[in-house]
Amino acid sequence: MDLAELKEQFGVTGVLGFEKTASGLVFARVTGPAANATVYVQGAHLTDWQPTEQKPVLFLSAKSDLAPGKAIRGGVPVCFPWFGPRSDGQKGPAHGFARTEGWELKFAAVAGDEVRLAWALGPNAASRELGFDHFQVAYEMTIGETLTLQMTVANDSGEQGMPLVFEQALHTYFAVADAEQVEIDGLGETEYLDKVDGMQQKVQRAGALRLTERTDRVYLDTTATCVLRDEAGGRKIAVEKTGSRSTVVWNPWGPLTATMADMEPEGWRGMTCIETANVGESAVTLAPGETHTMRAVISVEALG
Repeated sequence: MDLAELKEQFGVTGVLGFEKTASGLVFARVTGPAANATVYVQGAHLTDWQPTEQKPVLFLSAKSDLAPGKAIRGGVPVCFPWFGPRSDGQKGPAHGFARTEGWELKFAAVAGDEVRLAWALGPNAASRELGFDHFQVAYEMTIGETLTLQMTVANDSGEQGMPLVFEQALHTYFAVADAEQVEIDGLGETEYLDKVDGMQQKVQRAGALRLTERTDRVYLDTTATCVLRDEAGGRKIAVEKTGSRSTVVWNPWGPLTATMADMEPEGWRGMTCIETANVGESAVTLAPGETHTMRAVISVEALG
């Protein structure tokens, strides 16, 4: 669907408009009663969510490539059907193909103070070349004072089809005032894989997690709500989830950021990722005809 068709079919005057960047990326601009947001058709990629009277909640790198076929650095990339490098020995881009594919907008509406968008992704030539021919993804966004992101995956291979095995993550970059003053509650005494330390399995000590260096951890078998306390920013961000048994915490810190062409040198200070996920041992297996739904509900409030 091109820009003109999106405007005609889904545009809502003063609330939902569609625009195109100079590089050719089409995006939806939401100016809702309770929040503003920006969503790119490529990747169904939410890059901005700002409830009324709040600072932006999501981090977007000022050096991110907003160009066709390039992954966007920040916001909420959708990782599917694998997370990180593909682990089955087959070829494929990091974090899967969903974040650089064009999604189809299926539904848009204003409901009270919320704006609701529903996106769809199915097989195409690129996914078939990578071995994924029998899946459907529905991705629903409810944009308001809180943000709800719901991703449903179906195996539509038919009665004689094969199981669909996949990983998934909502790779959410939260904007913070100073990553060195951030605390994350909800992961105490949880086992995790430390990707910075050779994938060693460790246990998070009790209490809040405080970031002091490069952090890249996959927390295992956890359904807990995480609360990011942004002390310097004077607010806290809660991430409540269902249908997810992994949580990823990531911050590249200074040395790694210096090697990243799409991040400003001090960008790491302004972001912290808390990712709602099913990865590694929590990968999902769907029999033909089965579906799985993963949901994240994000809310923001001032520190008391």
